[in-house]
Amino acid sequence: MGSDVYKIVNDKIMELLEAGTVPWHKPWQSSTSMPKNLVSKRGYRGVNLFMLACQPFSSPYWVTYKQATDVGGHVKKGEKSTPVIFWKMLDKDDASSDKATTGKIPLLRYYSVFNSDQCDGVEIPPSATVVSNPFTPIESAELLFRGMPMKPEIKFGGNRAFYSPSLDYIQLPDKTAFDSEEEYYGCLFHEMAHATGHAKRLGRKGVTETSYFGSHEYSKEELIAECCSAFVSGHAGIVNSTIENSASYIAGWLKALKDDRTLLVHAAAQGHKAADYLLNIQPEEREAEA
Repeated sequence: MGSDVYKIVNDKIMELLEAGTVPWHKPWQSSTSMPKNLVSKRGYRGVNLFMLACQPFSSPYWVTYKQATDVGGHVKKGEKSTPVIFWKMLDKDDASSDKATTGKIPLLRYYSVFNSDQCDGVEIPPSATVVSNPFTPIESAELLFRGMPMKPEIKFGGNRAFYSPSLDYIQLPDKTAFDSEEEYYGCLFHEMAHATGHAKRLGRKGVTETSYFGSHEYSKEELIAECCSAFVSGHAGIVNSTIENSASYIAGWLKALKDDRTLLVHAAAQGHKAADYLLNIQPEEREAEA
């Protein structure tokens, strides 16, 4: 059972990573309080925080299918559950036929939960104080965003940031959830950089072809997006406010690919090309600048 639970957790985290969500790298606050069980009111801990906080729901409350029924509601048809895990210490006598053994052994289990947004008829407590930072648009960054050719659709809400190549749209948390305006635009430019790789734009391999977390192409595409975001942020005059986050993020990919001496040079070159696209700089202008 334990090995099966580890696989379920790993598969879920990998699913988030492959969708462009890195659970432990988020320059925004949760739009709600921390995830908790609706019935017990206890907050989730450990890896459960990663798996629940990164789901695209506005409510912090979660229930099992049975709990939803017990409180007079039900899970909406077609909704998918999210696994959470828990440890339970068992007496060895309860877990083994060997009556000679004594003491305790850990048992790892998992169960499936649904967010209250996925339910009907489930009453939730009044909302806790929502983290909401005043947001003042940075005009230079807004101008760069509006100038991108064939911009993808931007959707706001939830607690994830990603670009969907198949549907060609960017999903971001609400602007007021970010720690600062600079962090918002840095995240926006990162996802816009991924969007430049769509087949109808620059047609970059890391976007047009399926790549998996940890693979060379996946890591290279993430590095391209961070380089592009840094270049575009520099044009907007906000690079100093985002470079620390970018450098930390990039370091994670470089550590796994430290033997590839060409990676940074190639990624930076493609990142600059993506930045030129975002800035609507034509090829002849690039040649003139060179």
